[in-house]
Amino acid sequence: MYLYVHEDRTVEDLPEELIKMVKELTHVMDLELSPERKLAREDVLLVMKNINEKGFHLQMPPDPLKPVLHFGD
Repeated sequence: MYLYVHEDRTVEDLPEELIKMVKELTHVMDLELSPERKLAREDVLLVMKNINEKGFHLQMPPDPLKPVLHFGD
């Protein structure tokens, strides 16, 4: 899973229920999101909306029983 977090937020700013669910966080990368940017498995506009409204966006692993849909090209 991936947890997108606004650059101004820290772990302390995230909901306690979310922290309990993800347990251990590891920083992977920094991304600059824009409507023009394509993400492999998420709609960038949805990610940006959730970050602006909630301060984060949680991307769960794909369901192995569902077809893989890419939002990129």
